[in-house]
Amino acid sequence: MKKFPCIALLFMLLACAAGAFAQTSVDGSVQTIFDDLQTSKPGKGEVIINQPQALRDMVGVRLHGENVEKTDSTAFLKIQGFRTQVFSGNNQRKSKDEAFEKEKMIKELFPTVPTYVTYNAPFWKLRVGDFRSHEEAYHMQRLLMTAFPSFGKEMYIVREEVKIPLN
Repeated sequence: MKKFPCIALLFMLLACAAGAFAQTSVDGSVQTIFDDLQTSKPGKGEVIINQPQALRDMVGVRLHGENVEKTDSTAFLKIQGFRTQVFSGNNQRKSKDEAFEKEKMIKELFPTVPTYVTYNAPFWKLRVGDFRSHEEAYHMQRLLMTAFPSFGKEMYIVREEVKIPLN
């Protein structure tokens, strides 16, 4: 029974957070949290927000800018983050095939986790994930070590530019 208040609080926080993001209205204009707060609603109080226009213009900017990469349907924020390196090899005859084979095995077990096979002479590398923190990458490393014990000695966390989905 003690879990019920925590779960109820979590759902209330999620419901409040959902309304905090910029939304596009029917007429095509963007409605921000500021517009939503200042909308008059019967039986509710009135909110007046005094702020510089520059601050208002910054809301929703995370979908645009120099660190944002867009594909057809998704925008990604490129930031310094972490990945789990699963494989690195410099044997010109076998390393490429081994990197792609390990990538295939990981994709079968973790289809939603992004994988990256790269070649930086003379090394072929396989890195997994786009994580903001070292702890997230470490959690993935532990999952991979459990699933693939034979890969364990090669795995470690690397700092790298990662792509975090924005939508």
